[in-house]
This record gives sequence, C-alpha cells and structure tokens, in this order.
Amino acid sequence: MWQELAKVVPVVLSSALKFVLGPLEGFALGLHPATTWIATVVGMMLSVTLVTFFGEWMRSRLQKRVIGKPKSASSNRRFAGVIKRYGLGGVAFLTPLFLTPIGGTLIAVSMGKPREKIILFMFISGACWALVFTLGLYAFGKAIINWMPDLLK
Repeated sequence: MWQELAKVVPVVLSSALKFVLGPLEGFALGLHPATTWIATVVGMMLSVTLVTFFGEWMRSRLQKRVIGKPKSASSNRRFAGVIKRYGLGGVAFLTPLFLTPIGGTLIAVSMGKPREKIILFMFISGACWALVFTLGLYAFGKAIINWMPDLLK
C-alpha cells in the first residue's frame, strides 16, 4: 500500500502544476488507470482550490514584489475578453488543454467569478479531461512506445 501511495503523490503534484503530466506520469509509473485518473483530478483540484481561495492574495503579493506598481487595465481587458467570449465554462474547458490549472483558475478568480462556480466547473472539466487523457494513454501508450524506435531510425 505504501508503495502505491508513494507513486500517487508525484502524480498529484505534477498534475497540480501541469495537468497532462498526471496521466503521463501515472502511465510511466505503472499505476492502475483508475488510480491515475483520481490522482490527476485530485492534483488539479488541489491547485484550483488553493488559487481560488488565495489567488487574490498571491496576485497582490506578486505584483508588489515583481512588478512594483499595479499594471494598467489593458492586461485585465485581455482576460476579460477571454471570459466574455468563452465564459467560465469555456475557460474551465480549455484549462487542462492549453492553460495550467493555476493559470485558468487565476483568470477566473481575477474576473470575479464566484468561488463555488470556479471549483465546480474546474472539477467537471478536470474529471472529463483526465478520463479522456488517461484512457487514451492507457489504450494507445504501449503502441506509441513500440512505434517510437521505428520513428527514430
């Protein structure tokens, strides 16, 4: 049991930073697909929850240290365009694909979306994309690994 838990922790931590790393690492470590799926969702939701509740505080601290003066509203307008065009559901849908869990959540938090909605939408999106990535990787991963040496020749 402890060996399995020792394999799950890196999957959770890496999927908290970059979503697609969770299924890749779970496959590489030989975890069961269900364990990989759950660990990937837990990792994403860990960072989503932390950023949702502490995002404004982190943003203000980083602005003071790195930037100094607060930026103009032009960067906020860019994020507002993303939210206005796709909505919270669109941002949550795109977060595992193109953004990191931290980045997508920061966009939602910076635009003032309710915490409960951010967590719910990110959970639904994370669970669905983790299932797609995990099943796809476990179904085709060995074939891709076997195909790679032929590609490198």
